[in-house]
Amino acid sequence: MKTLYLECGMGAAGDMLMAALLELIPDRQSFLDQMNALGLPGVQVGAEPAVKCGITGTHMKITVHGEEEESEDADGHGHHHHDHDHDEDHHGHHHDHDHHGHPHDHDEAYHHEDHDHPDHDHEDHGHHHHHHHTSVADIEGIIGGLNVSEKVKADARAVYALIADAESRVHGHPVSEIHFHEVGTLDAVADVVGVCLLMEKIGAERIVASPVHVGSGHVHCAHGILPVPAPATALILTGIPTYGGSVHGELCTPTGAALLKHFVTSFGDRPVMTAAAIGYGMGKKDFERANCVRAFLGESEGERERITRLECNLDDMTGEEIGFAVDQLLKAGARDAYTQAIGMKKSRPGVLLSVICLPDEADRLAEVMMKHTTTLGIRRQDMSRYVLERRIETVDSEFGPIRMKTASGMGVERRKAEYDDLAALAEASGRTLDEIRKGIR
Repeated sequence: MKTLYLECGMGAAGDMLMAALLELIPDRQSFLDQMNALGLPGVQVGAEPAVKCGITGTHMKITVHGEEEESEDADGHGHHHHDHDHDEDHHGHHHDHDHHGHPHDHDEAYHHEDHDHPDHDHEDHGHHHHHHHTSVADIEGIIGGLNVSEKVKADARAVYALIADAESRVHGHPVSEIHFHEVGTLDAVADVVGVCLLMEKIGAERIVASPVHVGSGHVHCAHGILPVPAPATALILTGIPTYGGSVHGELCTPTGAALLKHFVTSFGDRPVMTAAAIGYGMGKKDFERANCVRAFLGESEGERERITRLECNLDDMTGEEIGFAVDQLLKAGARDAYTQAIGMKKSRPGVLLSVICLPDEADRLAEVMMKHTTTLGIRRQDMSRYVLERRIETVDSEFGPIRMKTASGMGVERRKAEYDDLAALAEASGRTLDEIRKGIR
């Protein structure tokens, strides 16, 4: 299975992700030419070598009217960046920050329409960019007019929807009133569209990422000094494993967070995979650790996921009662529930009840097990399992549509018709299950 793994040990920003993905494709110049032909006003996209801690990678250089955006850490050190990606306060990731650079202005590159931020002119760097705010509808219009596929447009809109929704909730204004500062908007659109376009070119069937390092400390924004991760970033990252650390600054920007949330299907350790290409997307700033996103592209032999097994021994319940408990556990979301006959102390016959579930569902299912059994204790074991990639598709047969379950990976592929569909068609037509199965086209 074609697998992409993103290593976010120094966070993620739009430009870092784009640079890492760019290193995975063979024709990089063709991609840059395509980006510069999109028609984003005044935007120029380039790639340049960058070295961090002795490792050579790529840094994206995105300019608007010839200038990269300025951003500033909470300690007052200014850096040129672009991208409303929020620079990373430290990553030098661009930010749209509006201002003052702060990376986060992406948590504040968005502004409520009635805010007048004189700091915006700080971004101008003496160049007369058009300093008006761009609404979410304007962003959608820009994306809709780009010369890219409908899939890339849909992905880019979805990423912006995540950012705008988070900004709306954080600032207490409707999404329709969330605005982006124009200069930061244009380079951020380039980041988002660039990543979406590269994802389409790479065509990974499975995208996995490490837990995300968000950094620590504070960043400046149009509304004041905010903690890291900025509120909008923290909101976007809900449901995603993250951690802070000794690195001072904003490592994950709202744009980076939204891109990860949209594209990544699972977060955790790098799966067993044979890498064919490795990409390094560099930030601007330097730290004791290499400031980069690392991307691995290759083939994985099957997905390994974390699961939990809950078990208890039962010797004082009837078969009907145990059957009812199994039904309730399955209805409550257990991946599987089953029983085995066992011999207990004093040679008493008993039943071992086992439940397979996701780790974050274990506590809730343990309560269901306690409620519907007579056990006084439940054993919990966390483990991993290999699973095949599964999908369901509907196919035609001479008797009617039938859902087919397909599983693939680790060198095998299996297809099986959904029993309920077979049974329904057999009953309706008076045929046998085998006859219905043979009628599948």
